[in-house]
Amino acid sequence: MNTEPQVIVVGAGPVGQSAALLLARWGIPVLVLDRRPERDAAGSRSICQQRDVLDVWAAVGAGKVAEEGLTWTTARTFYRDRELFSWSFEREGPMPPFVNISQARTEQILDEVIAGQPLIEVRWSHEVTGLTQDASGVTVHCGQRLLRAPYVLVCAGARAQQVRQSLGVTFDGETFDDQFLICDIKADLPGWENERRFYFDPVWNPGRQVLIHPCPGGTFRIDWQIAPDFIPTKPDISRKIRQIIGDLPYELLWHSTYRFHSRIASRMRVGRVLLAGDCAHLVAPFGARGLNSGVPDAENAAWKLAFVLNGWAGGGLLESYHAERHAAARENLDVTAATMRFIAPRSVEERMHRRAVLEGGLVAEVDSGRFAEPYWYVDSPLTTPEPTRPFTGRPPKGALCPPAPGVILPDIGISGGRLREFCRDGFLVLLGDMCDSSLFVQVLGKVTTAPLAVRGLAEMDGTGSLTERLGAEPDEAWVVRPDSHIAAIIPHASPESVAAALSRALGGSPDITP
Repeated sequence: MNTEPQVIVVGAGPVGQSAALLLARWGIPVLVLDRRPERDAAGSRSICQQRDVLDVWAAVGAGKVAEEGLTWTTARTFYRDRELFSWSFEREGPMPPFVNISQARTEQILDEVIAGQPLIEVRWSHEVTGLTQDASGVTVHCGQRLLRAPYVLVCAGARAQQVRQSLGVTFDGETFDDQFLICDIKADLPGWENERRFYFDPVWNPGRQVLIHPCPGGTFRIDWQIAPDFIPTKPDISRKIRQIIGDLPYELLWHSTYRFHSRIASRMRVGRVLLAGDCAHLVAPFGARGLNSGVPDAENAAWKLAFVLNGWAGGGLLESYHAERHAAARENLDVTAATMRFIAPRSVEERMHRRAVLEGGLVAEVDSGRFAEPYWYVDSPLTTPEPTRPFTGRPPKGALCPPAPGVILPDIGISGGRLREFCRDGFLVLLGDMCDSSLFVQVLGKVTTAPLAVRGLAEMDGTGSLTERLGAEPDEAWVVRPDSHIAAIIPHASPESVAAALSRALGGSPDITP
């Protein structure tokens, strides 16, 4: 990188990698720092990547994650030796609803893309011990080395305590007592290669849970809930695997133990510093809401930093990062806390409730983890509400949320690609048939110098299927943000009403304090 960085990203995990690639896509020079001497190559770790995260990675040139990942077809849930229910994801558009792929392989793919990006430099063995900031930028302390940039995005993981302390940010929450043992194995398990299996209280792990995920290349990830004081030995691990797969041959590829945490940073934006991923929030992994919320953090931060640095928006836009992503983190904490109360009940009442639900086959009340979904920025200061298009609330498990202001735009296949591919280069204004696009272009061009495309719905899909899928009216205008979230749906749209919504989506109204 021949130019000075405009953003320093702390942490070269998948959230930091995603942030760097997204910033570079906006033309922003980025320096990535990581305390480790090199990449950790082992272990599945975060394996389940949701469709909207895959969409982000495809946009930065890492579509191989979706291509190489495995999408299982059925989720089965058991109580002891009895299947309680099964379900499948609702698929929409060309992108799979999710894939299973090891974090190690995901990081390798992202590294390959970063290597071809001249605006990104990665420096290993750079542990950040503190941050100081002033009116013009941030000084990053790496021991005796000092680095400087206008903004810093911290994606350094849960252990970034020194950085949080230097910012005056707390990380309150709790740690669960029970441990979980993870094993990656390679085995031929006919009938299991396209199914996720969740077992409550199986005979081979009495009183606790087991989760089994298929992964690419004939590998499987197995998670056992184990006692707080249990230290598994190799014979213990072998015995546990044999209890599941019997005498079939297998290869143990990796294993580890961990405890669940439920924590959230008090602030995700402190002046010129933003926090993202595990550095800002930790949740139990049931529902895969860790990395699948960290990458949306990175995307939200990247487009807002880019708009400020390129002079397309004022610095107040950055405060909406905290407002939106802190709310998303709280939502994830609420969802996963409910799951943990069911999976690992702590009180007599919780244990009695779980037993009654499982033994009674009360399917609607069984909670083995609600899968990650994009957060709905309904209450964001950037969103223009529309009473005729209300947010309908959290959709049924596995279903999609109907379009509304604050909701992410559906990923629909259209002529020439996918609808969301037209959102990534700036704001997108979609117009119904009754709207004169030339008038809108003339007025909106006076609102912002940011990248802006004004397109007719009929122009984008002559068959009418796009208008039908969105439920768009002929006199409506839709304002879509660079992260594909709908900022406004405006009935009886005029250029002036759309300009007001666009100004709001850029942080111009209502006032946002820097």
